[in-house]
Amino acid sequence: MKSLLIEKALSAAVRDVAVPEPGEGQVRLRVEYVGICGSDLHYYYEGANGAFVVREPLVPGHELSGRVDLDPSGVLAAGTAVTVHPARFGTPREGIEHAPHLWPGGSYLGSASTWPHTQGAASEYLIVEADMVRVLPDDLPVRRAVLAEPLAVALHALGKAGDVAGLDVLVTGSGPIGLMAVAAAVAAGARVTATDVLSGPLERATALGASATIDVSAEAVEPNAYAVVLECSGVPVSISTALKSVRPGGTVVQVGMLPDDPRPVNLAPFISKEVRYLGAFRFLDEIDRAVELLARTPGIEAALTHEFAVTDADEAFATARDSQRSGKVVFAL
Repeated sequence: MKSLLIEKALSAAVRDVAVPEPGEGQVRLRVEYVGICGSDLHYYYEGANGAFVVREPLVPGHELSGRVDLDPSGVLAAGTAVTVHPARFGTPREGIEHAPHLWPGGSYLGSASTWPHTQGAASEYLIVEADMVRVLPDDLPVRRAVLAEPLAVALHALGKAGDVAGLDVLVTGSGPIGLMAVAAAVAAGARVTATDVLSGPLERATALGASATIDVSAEAVEPNAYAVVLECSGVPVSISTALKSVRPGGTVVQVGMLPDDPRPVNLAPFISKEVRYLGAFRFLDEIDRAVELLARTPGIEAALTHEFAVTDADEAFATARDSQRSGKVVFAL
């Protein structure tokens, strides 16, 4: 089978590797679509995602959809359309028994955080545990289902804020995760404003239901105006903006990842307004709700802007890096 391997920074190649055989409790999938995430871009351009360095060829990709190829148990028929929860959870810890996505020792598809690395989905075939598989409803196309993982991230973050129906919600950063946050908040009944520094992402946020957009390179965000802010850019200045724009007693959820080093942020509004500032990391089981939302909301598929073959990986990564012209970029296998 063909697999895309990131071998080091700026070096990705398609290789022929053996088709894997599923073991007990596992399923082999024929992958059809794989989304390119920010972590994949870090692995390709830098040879590392934060502290996680590529030490052996790494197959990227944790956002995927496809069909069952072989289920030795016979539970899932060949050809069944599916997506995948990409996490294998680690060791339970006291105090977070009900949050396995926070347990230490887990793994995520397409990650160099483990040794050996946890290989990802940018291959023709992929082996996963049966409990990671999510069968798609008949009215959800396989192509749209590739958005289930990033939409689950957004739904998890939104859940941290509580019920947002009828509330003014600000989404800072309208990249792929920000777009999913817009879609999730709109579906939950919020009035959504989205920000970015580029016109392309703002146009896509409008297409996904944002009632207003703000180009923060030219216009300030109104202070104390939003009940909830979903900070999706991972840029320190946007965190300061989020804390300034949230209303007193409001909630800011940090969705965008930041580098693991000190960065300047204005925390004065956080204190004086008694703001709830919460982190959101990946998700627990929200991928099930993501599948349901994608099935009943075809318009979310508008976030998908480009498809590439894995043989065109260099161009695909470059396109995904260009947020002015691209939303979610996917490999079509």
